[in-house]
Formats: sequence, structure tokens, C-alpha cells
Amino acid sequence: MSTPPTDPKFPPAGRPVRPRRATVNDVASIAGVSAMTVSRAVNKPDQVPAATLEKVRKAIAATGYVPNLLAGGLRSNKSRLVAAVIPTLSGPVFLETVESLTAALAAKGYQLMLGQSGYKESREDDLLDAIIGRRPDGIVLTGISHTDEGRQRLLASGIPIVETWDLTPDPLDMLVGFSHVDVGRAVCQFLHDHGRRRIALIGGDDERSHRRNAAFVQRALELGHAEPIVHLVPAPTTLASGRRGLRTLLDQDPATDAIFCSSDLLALGVLIEAQSQGIDVPGRLGVMGFGDLSMSGDLHPALTTVRVDGSRIGQQAAQFIVDRAEGRDVATRVVDIGFSIVERDSV
Repeated sequence: MSTPPTDPKFPPAGRPVRPRRATVNDVASIAGVSAMTVSRAVNKPDQVPAATLEKVRKAIAATGYVPNLLAGGLRSNKSRLVAAVIPTLSGPVFLETVESLTAALAAKGYQLMLGQSGYKESREDDLLDAIIGRRPDGIVLTGISHTDEGRQRLLASGIPIVETWDLTPDPLDMLVGFSHVDVGRAVCQFLHDHGRRRIALIGGDDERSHRRNAAFVQRALELGHAEPIVHLVPAPTTLASGRRGLRTLLDQDPATDAIFCSSDLLALGVLIEAQSQGIDVPGRLGVMGFGDLSMSGDLHPALTTVRVDGSRIGQQAAQFIVDRAEGRDVATRVVDIGFSIVERDSV
């Protein structure tokens, strides 16, 4: 019995049909542009007119085309990927930075990979091994504290690096952030100027919080206060640890009249616990946070807190990476964005 000839367009019964992969030419044909224009729209969207970019994006959506970024990276020696490492994905304080970093990179044709390092038992070194091996066009780190091994790997990689949310005159490469020491001193001075004399802290057990706390305590002693009680809680901090923290502090010193919390979530927990105990805020107890979350101004009482422009950190970090990845000199490698105290009703 003879076997009928097969037609590649009509495979024999039972053989799975593999769909044909969409190509750059398919997208170009639908969009009515050249393949080179499609490539430019994918890799450098800021260099393509808005109307053309919209046509290309609609054609990509219609075809399901996925660009071969690896092949493009091999030709240009660029991955178009940037890796960022943050301590926690659950803590809202870093969200502004991540969102603005993602948007600013995307506008230049780069995509963000995100890793979570943790706090006390940091996984940063393990993440760096995985990240550096994939040769991203840049690495964005949270903080300036790294192990000796991590620093060595980063410096030897030759990859542009931006440290964020901290300040030092001697960064690994580039840095955008603010001084935690200055925050601690400024908050202590603020509470002192508002007549608070039995001040205390509830802080996360992490390195940046420790530096804020130490500066706060030092300034309190300089101003003639008794040494403030410092109650540490596990990082990332939570509303529940704020409630427990207030109970602990008042057990240790019932006369405490103001508390600086290392996050707005902690401060919210303190406010809730104070309300449950019938403690008047701010009459009997002043409460101050750190981070200025979107909800902080809508609390009752509205929360006095420290504002850090996380969006600006992300935008500046993206600009640093793109400039270096595209061969431009970075004249100013350290940018101090500062901070501000947002005075509301809780102090």
C-alpha cells in the first residue's frame, strides 16, 4: 500500500502542528514600516516618532512577536536588561523607586529584573552571582553595605553600578541617596523644638535604621535629654510590631512623650495601639514615621513623617545606568537628594 505524499502545510493526522513563529518582517509588513524601524522601536523607542511607535506596538500585539533580545545583545554587546536588588518586596517604602526606575528604563528601551535580598540574613551575594553571570547593562543596589566578596565581584565585573537609599563619599561606582545620620539628627531636633523631652525610638533591626537611631541618640544627648530608649524589631517592619513596640516602651518608661518610628507602618501600629489604650496623640504622645507613604496624610491624626523622594532616586539611577551603558561620561557620580520632614498632626 503506497503512502500518499505529504504537504508541509497539511501534516499527517496525529502529528502536532507547530505554529510558525512571528518574525520582525511580519511586524514590519503589518505596521507598514521597515524591519529596521521595528528593531529601533523595540531597542530605542525614544528615537522613534510616537505615531510610528504606536503602529509598531499594535503590530507586535497582533502578531504575538517576541524580539530575540539575546541575538541583538550579542551584536551590540548590550543585554538591554538592568538588575535591581532591594531588601524586601513587601515593604512599600521602596515601591516609588522601583516604579520610577522601571518607567525611566523602559522609556530608553531597557527592562528591569528585580531581586529580593532580605535584611538580617541577606542573600545579596547569591543574587550578585546570578546577576553578574547574566551580564546586565547595569546593577542598582539598595544601600552601601556589602560583603568584601560582594564588593570584589561587583568591582571586577565592569558593569555600571548604582547604590541607592544611602550616602557615602566613596561609592562603588555611582550613588543616589541621602544621609541616614542627618535624618536621625534632624528628627531629634524637630521633636526637641516641639517641646518633647522623653523621646524614644522603635526601629527595624537593619543597618540603615541603626545609623539613624545612633545619630538620633547622639543628638538627644547633645541637647541634654536622658538617653532615649531604642526598641528594635525585625525588619521588614510591620503594623503589629509597632503595636507591640509601644506597649514595650511604655512598660520601660511610662513618661515617654514622643516616639520616632523607622517606618510609617510602625508608626501606624503605634497610633492604633495608642488609640486602643486611650492615649491622646499628639497631646500625651507624639508619633513620627519615616517614608511618607500615600496613606500617611489620611490617618487620624495625620502622620508627621520623613519624606524621601523615591521617584527621583529611581529616575536618577536609571539615568546613570543609561548614560554609562551608552558610553557617556558621568561627571557627578554622587547625588544627594536630601529629605524633608512633613509636619502634620501627630506631633
